[in-house]
Amino acid sequence: MTLISDVENLADAEIPDTAHQISTDSWFQVGFVLTTGINSAYVLGYSGTIMVPLGWAGGVVGLILATAISLYANALIARLHEYGGTRHIRYRDLAGFIYGRKAYSLTWALQYVNLFMINAGYIILAGSALKAAYVLFREDDGMKLPYCIAIAGFVCAMFAICIPHLSALGIWLGFSTVFSLVYIVIAFVLSINDGIKSPPGDYSIPGTSTSKIFTTIGASANLVFAYNTGMLPEIQATIRQPVVKNMMKALYFQFTVGVLPLYLVTFAGYWAYGSSTATYLMSDVNGPVWAKAMANIAAFLQSVIALHIFASPMYEYLDTKYGIKGSALAFKNLSFRVLVRGGYLTVNTFVSALLPFLGDFMSLTGAISTFPLTFILANHMYLVTNENKLTSTQKLWHWINICFFALMSAAAAIAALRLIDLDSKTYHVFADL
Repeated sequence: MTLISDVENLADAEIPDTAHQISTDSWFQVGFVLTTGINSAYVLGYSGTIMVPLGWAGGVVGLILATAISLYANALIARLHEYGGTRHIRYRDLAGFIYGRKAYSLTWALQYVNLFMINAGYIILAGSALKAAYVLFREDDGMKLPYCIAIAGFVCAMFAICIPHLSALGIWLGFSTVFSLVYIVIAFVLSINDGIKSPPGDYSIPGTSTSKIFTTIGASANLVFAYNTGMLPEIQATIRQPVVKNMMKALYFQFTVGVLPLYLVTFAGYWAYGSSTATYLMSDVNGPVWAKAMANIAAFLQSVIALHIFASPMYEYLDTKYGIKGSALAFKNLSFRVLVRGGYLTVNTFVSALLPFLGDFMSLTGAISTFPLTFILANHMYLVTNENKLTSTQKLWHWINICFFALMSAAAAIAALRLIDLDSKTYHVFADL
């Protein structure tokens, strides 16, 4: 197939009205936006949420397959960015252009749920990292997880107020990369050191036969969650012309160089601690207090930056709807961001503190929104828009993908809801995990 080849540069494609910047960023900056999402502090949970339920064979093969499948699916979406002579700078715009108004609304609902839950997960991560740093120095029970989540939410709101749009991240992407390397390198080194000193680990998949089925399905949702943003058109909107060619460069960067740190820390953590690996790797590692504190603080700060990426579609929607343009420091614009973004993140923070179950968030998000947005919708949109150009074999291939991922989405949603039900019986709301 010729899916990854470049398409004609439509420099004169119509650009919808938006309050945010369009076509200002290099493919390299966009590549770092994508890798910031992949190598966020979520990577510190993949040893426990992916490798433990799947084991060595399933985990390694699953991560590699998910990398290839995610690159393929994202390439499909990237190639449709200028379909029909229009720049589709929002995922919902693309779906609405192809299918109609109902698809626009459904896609926006799925995307909103996806991004809201990802943001909640980042706030939980930031709060967990903050608490992990606190308990390194204090043995009292004064700083509970809900308090740490509240602090994390406040810092995220301050950052959102200061950064008007996605392209304005600029140098913060460099800081994000440094923060990522700090906690990945420390977690990797300390895990390897623990693994060398410990007896051979137990890598058996825990649970009964029934529970293994559900945890395996849930882990498959975590696999696709690890690589996909659910907002590729919004990110692609920031890239310079030619947008498809440059986006493909960014995607290649994401799925080659960008995935290596994820592999390293995920495999090292599971190798060191086996089936007892925690859902937050820094809870397991042994080593100097200063190193663990540095890793946790870096994870906290990187989560604040990464959350801004996944909240940007909501910010763009609100800024455009209410005409927030011009200087970011203008009183109207600044006060709008304080009230609206602060209010949005207040709600997000409340939900995060209410239900701080990180693994549940990852599984349910992957099931109900990442699967449909990234795989089902991408394959069907490409099939519809290129129906006259595809051979029978190619059409069959896309229909197989659509049906397979639809089944996986339904199964993963059931597994995630079962996990939430079990956790709700074990933990109370505002739990101090």
